[in-house]
Amino acid sequence: MQWSEMQRSELCLLVLSLLLPQCGSSVTPRVSFSLGSPGRALTSFLLHDVQNCTTLLLSPDHHILYVGAQDAVLVLDVRHRQGISLIRKLEWSPTEKDTEECSMKGKRVEDCANFIRVLEFLNRTHIYTCGTFAFSPRCVYIDTETLSMSQRSDEGRGRCPYDPYQPNTAIAVEGELYTATVADYRGNRPVISRHLSEAARGDLKLDDTLGWLEEPTFMRSMFVPVEEKIYFFFSEVGREYDFIDRLLVSRVAQICISDVGGQRTLQRRWTTFAKAQLLCQDDGELPYNLIQDMDILPPEQGAAPEDTLFYGVFTSQWRLKSGLSAVCVFSLGSFRSAFSGSYKVLNRDTLQWSSRLHEKIASPGECGLHNASDSALRFVKENFLTDESVRPVDKRLTLVSQHSYSHISVKRVQAANGRPYTTLFLLTVTGLIHKVVLLQTGPHIIEEIQVFKQPQTITSMKLSKDVIFIGMSGGVLSLPMANCSFYRTCAQCVLSQDPFCGWDSGRRVCAEVGRSVTTVLRSILCWAFFWALELQVATMEAGHQPVICI
Repeated sequence: MQWSEMQRSELCLLVLSLLLPQCGSSVTPRVSFSLGSPGRALTSFLLHDVQNCTTLLLSPDHHILYVGAQDAVLVLDVRHRQGISLIRKLEWSPTEKDTEECSMKGKRVEDCANFIRVLEFLNRTHIYTCGTFAFSPRCVYIDTETLSMSQRSDEGRGRCPYDPYQPNTAIAVEGELYTATVADYRGNRPVISRHLSEAARGDLKLDDTLGWLEEPTFMRSMFVPVEEKIYFFFSEVGREYDFIDRLLVSRVAQICISDVGGQRTLQRRWTTFAKAQLLCQDDGELPYNLIQDMDILPPEQGAAPEDTLFYGVFTSQWRLKSGLSAVCVFSLGSFRSAFSGSYKVLNRDTLQWSSRLHEKIASPGECGLHNASDSALRFVKENFLTDESVRPVDKRLTLVSQHSYSHISVKRVQAANGRPYTTLFLLTVTGLIHKVVLLQTGPHIIEEIQVFKQPQTITSMKLSKDVIFIGMSGGVLSLPMANCSFYRTCAQCVLSQDPFCGWDSGRRVCAEVGRSVTTVLRSILCWAFFWALELQVATMEAGHQPVICI
């Protein structure tokens, strides 16, 4: 008897359902690939005279990757998965005199180079870039049409750190640059600022009031257009907890891009700055209190803006959780709730924080306060820390790992069954990438890929349409998000639980979903089994026969 491809697929699934043991999600990688494994190819771009590729910027069409490195900006052609090619290298290094002066101040010669730390599109034709420039930050413009760098440079103080190892963040919105960094040589003056502002608006920065920022370590910044706000993510000393010496906490802070400062009080200062604690914690457990990275996932089509999600990686200062990390997810709605609620007040005499019980004169964090009265602006100046902490969605951790994650990127993928799945790409400090799909039964680590052996001092990660780019000390790596060809049979394809992949029964291959209509249409039966996996918990709770899965 001759079997059709569809009948073979049906038989494949029937055998799976009869033979496979029960299970749920797994936080152990199902497949692991060592560095150089033929089963998970990496594309690398290395130049002998290029180091410390610290900053990555993709062109809007994802054809060009701009790389901020040491003493140079690289322009790379990344249109083809099979390779990365150099279009141009724009050299930008300090003079010998700059380096000598830096060295005379007690800095190591190797740290007196120009480490590119800001790389942002200001408009369609120009990129703004800033570097540490021998502990004397400078900024220049790059013309994206001629691929040339302007000869005139701007002072970079407050736009870029002095120290190449000092974390910072920057984002450009409507031609203006918003930064969070340190504004002095010793790294003691943290500041959140706006630069390159329109003349009628003027540049803004934080007031030097005690307590606005407490020894922060800035990580990420994100613009949310629907809010017309920029959110900054960082960790700092939590002065509101006076019973523990130097307790560190994670924060989200916000400013409104429409802010122009006050007329008398808070002149050229933010009137909309407010901050809240991010609490990545299970009930009764010590918190994962040190944020490492954050990424944003827009809401699904048709969903409300408050369903915008923020995926963060956190570690802990507590010895009991040493080496562990957690992923927590926060919603835009929870940010709104915290910033629109009540605020703590700081007693300037005792330096003690307490919940405010007095009359609320103004609403801190509200946009449009530049026209408020002096008394209202004094109120928001003193009340900038929310009383309510921001807790994760469903008040639970999404993932806890024995690995120490340093970076996270998030992508929503429509699988062959037509349903969307959230996939996380998590980079460890030891050079592993974990590709994780979030199922109803919990997180499932599809694969673990080793991308470098020696721990990197500075790394960066950026998602393109279908490729992950990793900037490291020695160059740039690219890794396809999908690895479907590794799975040779229908069973392997399904059991990978990879939403990027589907079984094409016509060609008898595990192929990328979306690469062809054939793959989508012919993989529905194979994906029906994957869909059944997610129903396992619900079925068990309903008292029915559990779905068999692996």
